[in-house]
Amino acid sequence: MKKHLFTKILSAMAAGAVTAALMSACASNSGEKEDKETISVYLWTTVLYEKYAPYIQSQLPDVNIQFIVGNNDLDYYKFLNENGGLPDIITCCRFSLHDASPLKDSLMDLSTTSEAGAVYDTYLENFKNEDGSVNWLPLCADVHGFTANKGLFEEYNIPLPTDYDSFVYACREFEKVGIRGFVSDFAYDYTCMEILQGLSVPELTSVEGNMWRTAYSDPANHERVGLDEKVWPGVFETMEKFIKDVNLTPDVLGLDYNPVIRMFKNGEAAMIGGITGYVLDFQNQGMDAVLLPHFGQNGEAWLMTTPNCHVALNKDLEKDEARCEKAMKVLNTMLSEGAQTELANGQNVLSYSRNVEMRLTDQISNLKPIIEQNHMYIRIASNEFFSISKDVVSKMIQGEYDAKQAYEAFDSQLRAPKETDSEIVLSSPKAYSNTFRKNGGSESHSVMANTLREIYGSDVLIATGNSFTGSVLQADYTEKMAGNMIMPNSLLPFSRDMTGAELKETVKDYVEGITIGFKPFNRGSLPIFSGISAEVREDEGKYTLTKVIKDGKKISDDDTFSVTCLATYAHFSPVLEDESREFTIGEDNVKDTWISRVNEGGLTLSEPSKYIIVR
Repeated sequence: MKKHLFTKILSAMAAGAVTAALMSACASNSGEKEDKETISVYLWTTVLYEKYAPYIQSQLPDVNIQFIVGNNDLDYYKFLNENGGLPDIITCCRFSLHDASPLKDSLMDLSTTSEAGAVYDTYLENFKNEDGSVNWLPLCADVHGFTANKGLFEEYNIPLPTDYDSFVYACREFEKVGIRGFVSDFAYDYTCMEILQGLSVPELTSVEGNMWRTAYSDPANHERVGLDEKVWPGVFETMEKFIKDVNLTPDVLGLDYNPVIRMFKNGEAAMIGGITGYVLDFQNQGMDAVLLPHFGQNGEAWLMTTPNCHVALNKDLEKDEARCEKAMKVLNTMLSEGAQTELANGQNVLSYSRNVEMRLTDQISNLKPIIEQNHMYIRIASNEFFSISKDVVSKMIQGEYDAKQAYEAFDSQLRAPKETDSEIVLSSPKAYSNTFRKNGGSESHSVMANTLREIYGSDVLIATGNSFTGSVLQADYTEKMAGNMIMPNSLLPFSRDMTGAELKETVKDYVEGITIGFKPFNRGSLPIFSGISAEVREDEGKYTLTKVIKDGKKISDDDTFSVTCLATYAHFSPVLEDESREFTIGEDNVKDTWISRVNEGGLTLSEPSKYIIVR
C-alpha cells in the first residue's frame, strides 16, 4: 500500500514538474511571440508621445507598436547598436550624416522606397551617402529666421528690413532710441550655430560649400575632416562683421529663452532669432510680429529649416518579411500628412515630402516667395558643430577671437581626436527585453522601476509609461549612457504617504488617464509599477483598472504606504492642484538622482518583476 502511495506521490510530483515546465515554456514562447510581433519605435522627445504616437497607433490598430522615449543623440543609438539593442525604428532631431555614419551598415537603405521618392530631391541630397544609399528620411521642418516686432518698426518709422544693409540700418536706428536692434539667446549652442551658418547660406550652398559638406558627412571617410580654405574663412569674416554691425556685446552670452522673449514683448528689442512658432505665439498675444529670413551678403534671402524629426529603420528587419512589412507600414504612417499635421501641433511648418501639403498661414505669407525659390537650407547639425559653434562664437562676441582666429580654432577642434567618456559607472550582467508583454509588462522598465524604488526608499513606485528608455542591456555603461536610461524630458519624483484607498485611486489615475495628464493609448504606454502589481482590462484601446495587489494580496483601504510617483510636471500638475493630495516634489529630477547614484558606484540593478497583467 505504501509502495503504491509513494508511486502516486512521485507521479504527481513528476506531473507537477512537467506542468510547471510546460507553463514556463508557454510563458517563454508567448513572450517571444509578443517580441516578434511588436515593432519598436524610439521617439527623440516625450512631446512626440503626446499626439504623434497615439495618431500612428490609431491608424494601425492591427500593428502592436512599442513607443519608447529614447534620446536625441546618435551616440546613444550607436551604443544600443554595439550592444544588441538597436530598435526597429529610430527618430532623432539633432542629426547629421557625420554623426550617423557609424550606424550606416546597421540601417536599411530606403533610397528605392516610395517614401524616399516622395522627398524633394533638393532635400534628399542632404541625406544621401556617398554610394547613393539613404538611411534617414526627414519629417516636417521648423523654419528659422529673425522674428521682428513690426509694430515697433512702424512706431519709430523704421523700414522693415529687406536685405542685409537695411537689417543693419534698422539695428542702428533702434539703438539711437535706446532699443536693441537685434538680440538672441546666445546662451544656447543651437543659436550660436544657426546664426553662424544662417548669415552665410549662399556660400555654404555653393558648389564649393556642397563639396566640403559631402566630404565632412561621408560615412566612408574615417579621417577627421576640418574646415576648407575656400568657403569657411569667409563665413567667420561675415560673423565678425555681423557682431560689429548689430553691436552684439558680451552680455548677450548670458541670455537664454525667457529674458530674450521678455525683452521682445516689452519693446526692448526689435528683432530676435526665432521660428515660425514664435510668430504665431506673439500674434495670438496681440503683437504684430513677422518672421524675416536670413539675409546673405550677396543680396539673397534664405530660410534655415530644421527637420523636427529624422527617421531610420533597423536593417535586421529585412531578415523577416512579415516584420519588415509591418515596419514599412509604420514608416509610411509616420511620414503621412495626418501624422505630420499632429507633429506640427498647429504651428507653421514645412514638409520635405511631395505627398504632404503643409499650408502656411497668412501670418507668414511674406516668406512664400523665398519658399517658392526653394531657398531653404538644412543646417549642419553634428554634435561637434553644436559644441564648437558655442565655444567659438562666444569668444568672437567676447572679443577674444577675430575672424582668422575663430576659423583656426574651429578647424583645430574639428580635426582633434574625438574624446570619449570611457569610465564605467554601471554594469549589467544581463540584457532585459523592453517589449511590453500582456502577462508581466516590460522587463527592462521593471528593472529600472525596482531599482529606483530602492533608491527613493519607497514602499511603492509608480511611473508613466514613457519614463524609461528601455535600454537595460548586457553592457558596461559610462555616465552619459547610464543617464540615457532615463527619459530625457525632466522626469520628476512626487512623493507622499498614502492609505490603501488613496493608492488604488492613484493607480487608477495612471491606468485610465483620469487625473494624471497622460492617457495611455496602447499597451506599451501603460504605467510601470514597483512594489505592487495591477490587473487591467483592455477594451478597444481603452484601459480599466480591475485589481491592485501587493505581496500577493489585495490592498486594504486602511493600509498605509510611502509612494513615489514619476512623471513630467505637465503630466502631474492636475494632481498638484488637488489640495487633498499634497505631494512633495523632489529637489532633483529623476535623471540627476539616477546619475548621482550610479556615480557613487556599487549599484546593482534589481531583478524585474511582473507588475501588470492585461486581460
